[in-house]
Amino acid sequence: MTVRTHPVHFPGSFGSPLAARLDLPAGIPVAYALFAHCFTCSKNSLAAARISAALVEHGFGVLRFDFTGLGDSAGDFANTNFSSNVADLVAAADWLRAHHSPPRVLIGHSLGGAAVLAAAREIEDAGAVATIGAPFHPAHVQHLLGDINPDMEARGEAEVTLQDRKFRVRKQFLEDLAKQDNAEHIGRLRKALLIFHSPRDTVVDIANAAHIFAAAKHPKSFVSLDSADHLLTARADAQYVAAVLAAWASRYVGQATDTVQSNPQGSVIVRETGEGRYTQDIVAGSHHLRADEPAAVGGNDSGFTPYELLLAGLGACTSMTLRMYAEQKKWPLERVTVELSHNKIDAADCPDCETQEGKVDQIKRKITLQGDLDTEQRARLIEIANRCPLHRTLHSEVLVRTSLSDQ
Repeated sequence: MTVRTHPVHFPGSFGSPLAARLDLPAGIPVAYALFAHCFTCSKNSLAAARISAALVEHGFGVLRFDFTGLGDSAGDFANTNFSSNVADLVAAADWLRAHHSPPRVLIGHSLGGAAVLAAAREIEDAGAVATIGAPFHPAHVQHLLGDINPDMEARGEAEVTLQDRKFRVRKQFLEDLAKQDNAEHIGRLRKALLIFHSPRDTVVDIANAAHIFAAAKHPKSFVSLDSADHLLTARADAQYVAAVLAAWASRYVGQATDTVQSNPQGSVIVRETGEGRYTQDIVAGSHHLRADEPAAVGGNDSGFTPYELLLAGLGACTSMTLRMYAEQKKWPLERVTVELSHNKIDAADCPDCETQEGKVDQIKRKITLQGDLDTEQRARLIEIANRCPLHRTLHSEVLVRTSLSDQ
């Protein structure tokens, strides 16, 4: 499956722009997932990138972003703490909700796992949470910082080196970690929980997974990652996590209520996705379509053009009408194929048109009828084709009333 990756920016907890990547499948995603990376990592870490790509292979859209002051995101890491990470996650979920669809699945790696557990109750649309090598208590990361107490007491901050990069850590960071109560967050999760952990994890001991599992209420599941390391540096481990996660999440992604998907039957909602100049998400009940324009006119060519949607509606209406009629008559109609095209012609070249000047729209419709039908039956079906409801709508006076939403 082709992965379409789009750069995204949105304001984080401090108002600074956060950098993100939105990974999408070729079609409409089955659901959206939000990925939180490990402590001082980035959206481009091996685990984040590989799990996201594998989830896209299973039809998910995935938003992975850099926390404030990390990766390509703006802001000063020294000003951040665990609480601001949680707020960044909520901001990312808000962006997904506003521009696409609410995240149904929250995924966190290492400290990102502790963050999604804390943020989950503020992201009501999510029905499933997955953690990978997550600590039971966020303060667990203090052992990664080494002995920084002398500098912290003297200057209120200290410099640490993690993964060959230097970071400034302030006292408020440690104080914020200490006051977190993830046991309370986990106990009140009220979402399906899947815990991935390796028994050979030397960064976050597997005992943390046991504590998370014990604190959580059902539905909850645990998957051992066997020989995987903490950062999931082996591609096969990341792909395994994504495959299990996709199968597990499929039971829960439809449980949350999406206001966009709950529009009344017979109505259609069209909204911009933010992926390109013209890309649109079309929702009718629980069904999705994508509309766009060709690359030649500035679009991403990721969906039907508006005129193609019009032709598709007429073709579908024609075929359905013929099927209904043939079944009523018990005629041996096996299959209907409708081929349509649209162009504009000079009014002078259309003697049957009321318009005599300028251009008129012309739709050509070619119908193929398969089955043991006689000549009279085929002729009658062509007559019926011209009576399909959408055909009649296109030939009647149509009134479109437009109003401005209060939202």
